[in-house]
Amino acid sequence: MIKDVHSKGIEQLFRTPILQQTAYWSKVKSHFGYDSVAFNFRIKHSTLGVDGTPDSSEYAIADLVVFLRQIDSLHYIAYVPYGPEIEPGEEFQGAVLEELSEQLRLFLPKTCIMIRYDLVWESLWSKDSVLLNEENHWPGPPSHRIQEQRFNFNTILGNFRKAYSNNLPSNTILIDLKKDSLKIISDMKPKTRYNIQLSQKRGVNVRSAGMESLSVWYDLYKETAVRNNFYLHSEEYFRIAFTERAHNTQSPAEVTLLIAEYDKLPLAAMFLVISGNRAIYLYGASSSLHRNLMAPYALQWKAISLAKEKGCIQYDMFGISPGNNPDHPMYGLYRFKKGFGGSLFHSMGCWDYPLDQKMYLLYTASEIGRQGYHLA
Repeated sequence: MIKDVHSKGIEQLFRTPILQQTAYWSKVKSHFGYDSVAFNFRIKHSTLGVDGTPDSSEYAIADLVVFLRQIDSLHYIAYVPYGPEIEPGEEFQGAVLEELSEQLRLFLPKTCIMIRYDLVWESLWSKDSVLLNEENHWPGPPSHRIQEQRFNFNTILGNFRKAYSNNLPSNTILIDLKKDSLKIISDMKPKTRYNIQLSQKRGVNVRSAGMESLSVWYDLYKETAVRNNFYLHSEEYFRIAFTERAHNTQSPAEVTLLIAEYDKLPLAAMFLVISGNRAIYLYGASSSLHRNLMAPYALQWKAISLAKEKGCIQYDMFGISPGNNPDHPMYGLYRFKKGFGGSLFHSMGCWDYPLDQKMYLLYTASEIGRQGYHLA
């Protein structure tokens, strides 16, 4: 099913809408201790359901980037964020990823304890009506044991393990930008449309900002991180994310900092990143001041409009709870983002392929104790 796995330069990564599989992302992460290696491989068409011919010998060409992180003086972890992009049919997923893993391990350090795939493939359970709750919402996938049984069904070794937690969001909302602007607006919830109009009427202005405004962004970001108790990146991290472009590669990114202001007072800001034909709401922040002005709504509408102007066909809201569950820590983001319309998308999340079983068990035991390892 998988043939001709070989490494290549990061600058040769194919153009893709998946930001985390671009040369741009690799260059950003290289500043923070991540080495990355790109690979080409060929995958059998019949596993993708392309021509429906079970014995087809035709192959498609695909690629992925693997990030290497040294976790102690000797051992490494290989991490594949939102990759591989190419998605096999449901019945082939475990077997294809197993075969790819066994070939990739030949290129990895001998002391690499596992390959962690943060799979962007659609969840095998998200369309299973049996799992819907009383309100007809999807509460999330079943237990890890049940997930592992299904994913390993067609594998030889049965080696895949569902990771304790996901590094990147596994639930998002995707807005179709191929629609005209009036249709995008009409598909929003009435309260969201009203709040966009209200913010504009009350004088909220959204502008594109340069490096001179990075400190403005960071002040809002710090306030938001403290308020919501999430991981705090350094200001240097955002400086690099803003200035890195990878223009000399096949997979660059366009980064725009948007700031919503009222009477020159910053109220909300975001990083809008365009990769391929997709725009991503990658990082966001807001002030606790003047919440009645609804600045985040004006900010999102500006980002959606700008992405459409730039030729994007999809807007990724990037990160929500799996469904309409008020007890979930990301429910607030779900409620806000769902108001802009779009379709819910649930991915498979993180799956581990252990290469050193003993070290893998030690690592995952410590990972549970520290509530996950920050690899994103």
